[in-house]
Amino acid sequence: IIGGPCSVETPEQMEASAKHVREAGCRLMRGGAFKPRTSPYTFQGKGVEGLDMFRKAADKYDLPIVTELMDVRMLDTFLEYDVDVIQIGTRNMQNFDLLKEVGRINKPVILKRGMAATISEWLMAAEYIAAGGNHNIIFCERGIRTYETYYRNVLDVTAVPVLKKETHFPVIIDPSHAGGKAWMVPALSRAAIAAGADGLLVEMHPKPCEAWCDADQALTPEELKGLMGELKGIAAVLGRSI
Repeated sequence: IIGGPCSVETPEQMEASAKHVREAGCRLMRGGAFKPRTSPYTFQGKGVEGLDMFRKAADKYDLPIVTELMDVRMLDTFLEYDVDVIQIGTRNMQNFDLLKEVGRINKPVILKRGMAATISEWLMAAEYIAAGGNHNIIFCERGIRTYETYYRNVLDVTAVPVLKKETHFPVIIDPSHAGGKAWMVPALSRAAIAAGADGLLVEMHPKPCEAWCDADQALTPEELKGLMGELKGIAAVLGRSI
């Protein structure tokens, strides 16, 4: 389970987040230093300053970090800060120049599914990374866009067994971006584990109501701990562990 806030905000917020992520039993920590936002007028992330905050907070609690790379020109900076897992976001799934560059390094890459990408398009995007020699690829289903407007995106749980059949790479689920509301996250997380997902990317903020980005979908530290307990039970039924 990869837990943490949507965005890096302050050193205090990141240290508190790292503490809660570790206490909940998550294996890695997520956080966005560079944020692709629909509106150019919303918070875009702290950039390199955010990477520095993230690295220091996570190191204190011995947590590997996961963060999104948006611009190929920042790749060297990501390597300088030793980002453990590089995320390629939904909007960049078919940014082929970016995919080629992360294909040339030896770092795990989380490849999120595009908003309206087919499985075939998603697989071909992964091929761009693999063709460069990097086979440390993790697929992340985060919901696709349909006519439904009640929730943020439609979580395609079917993608889990399909990708398991078509590839040998891990498949994880982002229930936070799929539902868009914190109260939906537990149910989607349980469904993902039951369907055979290898992991989850879950948003948690020390104080969700104060989050600078995606406040509605962030769990509280207590909710994350409770969810982890439930997921361990479901995984055990399947002969797996969290």
